[in-house]
Amino acid sequence: MICPTDKSAMVVVNYEGIELDYCAECCGVWFDSGELELLLGKMQLDDAILEGGSPLDLPEVETKEKKWRCPICGRRMKKVNVGNPPVLIDACGQGHGLWFDGGEVAQLAARCRQKPGGSPEGRVICFLGEVFKAGTQE
Repeated sequence: MICPTDKSAMVVVNYEGIELDYCAECCGVWFDSGELELLLGKMQLDDAILEGGSPLDLPEVETKEKKWRCPICGRRMKKVNVGNPPVLIDACGQGHGLWFDGGEVAQLAARCRQKPGGSPEGRVICFLGEVFKAGTQE
């Protein structure tokens, strides 16, 4: 798969049977449709991060950020907010998946870490935070 932001080839990262596409150049991450929900569901985190429902179904947010093209269909993706406090990500309007710019997965993981309770979800938070921390600005 080709990165929507810098057009470089992405690598596949496999975690618990879920394949995520990762760009080593810009540290962006592509989740095919349902992969984020599947990953979070395995760790019982649906309510913690996806409070507004599936990101693919969320309304578009007005922003000056550039709209990237979906690496599957080539159409411009919409900007949506996920989590609380929100993280602005890109969602394919055709339902193909979600694009997290470099650091956005780590931001989402950090917000989840702040939620009460710390059982099995700690593994996925640690994984997401460590693998996708490159490019974060703190």
